[in-house]
Amino acid sequence: MRETGPLVHCLTNSVVRQITADVLLASGAAPAMVDHPDEAGDFAAIASGVLVNVGNPTAEQVEGMHAAIASAREAGTPWVLDPVAVGGLVLRTRLSTEWLESGPAAIRANASETIALAGTGAGGRGVDSTEEVAAAAPAARDLSARSGAVVAVTGPRDLVVTHHDGLERATWVESGHPLLQKVIGTGCALGALTAAYLGAARAAGADDHDAVVAAHAHAGAAGTVAGRTSAGPGSFAVAWLDALYTLTPEDIAGLVTVTTE
Repeated sequence: MRETGPLVHCLTNSVVRQITADVLLASGAAPAMVDHPDEAGDFAAIASGVLVNVGNPTAEQVEGMHAAIASAREAGTPWVLDPVAVGGLVLRTRLSTEWLESGPAAIRANASETIALAGTGAGGRGVDSTEEVAAAAPAARDLSARSGAVVAVTGPRDLVVTHHDGLERATWVESGHPLLQKVIGTGCALGALTAAYLGAARAAGADDHDAVVAAHAHAGAAGTVAGRTSAGPGSFAVAWLDALYTLTPEDIAGLVTVTTE
């Protein structure tokens, strides 16, 4: 991913744009925040990966998202759906559900969002999950089978599921630190990092499932390192960015526990 420096087109919510861009830059990717309807489609066609995050949608941005998704599909660009707080709000729930038919390469969500998007729950407490990751495993399998996407459910242990044609891969990634939940936008930025890894993996002929696992391992390993020296959320945010920048692949492998079912 660092060798190729993928260009990531982020259609994301206004609250998290800076940390999303910072995370991509620190990790070796290049961010672009292009969501105007007249530009989003053109940019999605030249990007390495696209993020569609529904966390704070405006009418104009939704038009841009539609254009970007259509363009990404035509160009074969992998795109990631981040269904922030689905279940509790009608617009974002409807949009995210409709976009399941538009070929996302990956879906990144917490447990409550995963269950709500699958239609088997009402969502969490705003952007926070009220369900355990393990409880979302059936919903993740269903979403993967329905959409063709790799589904990543984030929490204390991340679950990455791919379920196609009766064949399933399920990978648990254990890493991170509780302070990740105290810094705004860490999950949303992970969606963008997932798009970056997918773009790099596709360029190298690597597997989408492995790319999603790698993105979560990178973010989680950096969280583990940041938590060792941080006194609170402020210092943690800075340390997390620094760790994303400095960690080597060997460091990441030594900091995470990966279990395949």
